[in-house]
Amino acid sequence: MTLTKMRTAAASSLAAAGLLFSLAACSAPATTSPTTSAPPSTAAAAPSASGPCDGVKVVVDSGSLKQASADKSVCVPVDGPTAASKVLEEANVKTEGTKQYPTLACRVNGVPAADFDIKHKGGTYKEECTGMPAAFAYWSLWLKKDAGAWEYAQEGLDTLQVSPGQSLELLFTVDGEPAAPAA
Repeated sequence: MTLTKMRTAAASSLAAAGLLFSLAACSAPATTSPTTSAPPSTAAAAPSASGPCDGVKVVVDSGSLKQASADKSVCVPVDGPTAASKVLEEANVKTEGTKQYPTLACRVNGVPAADFDIKHKGGTYKEECTGMPAAFAYWSLWLKKDAGAWEYAQEGLDTLQVSPGQSLELLFTVDGEPAAPAA
């Protein structure tokens, strides 16, 4: 196999893997809400993201939608490995699945709204959250381990474990932009 063919095959494999990971990484409970069983000290400390984070930094970025109502950056205190879905609950990040796939993240903090026109290369689109979200407009899940680089999550919110010093980001992507979280 020539080097060009190997590069083309590798790029195709990476593209296919990215789509699969976007589907797996977007899995989340149909809705999340703050738990009442959390210790008061944990719940009180969650809304801080300025300065260093001793727990897990949670970022919600509506990306090219520019829907500030969804955007958030908070530090959630954790003592050890914790389910990403639990960390989002503590950060008061609400996810909504689709009717057909309730564990996929279709909306985060109400974004995109059902009546919101998502502009993309093919025109406009409205996310109704009935079936699979569009391949060109979706929430993706990212993980940054300690001081490392952002990586596409290899698991969904229900199974992904995050630890103190790590960052977790939900990023809305339209037509591949933004391709990854900002620094």
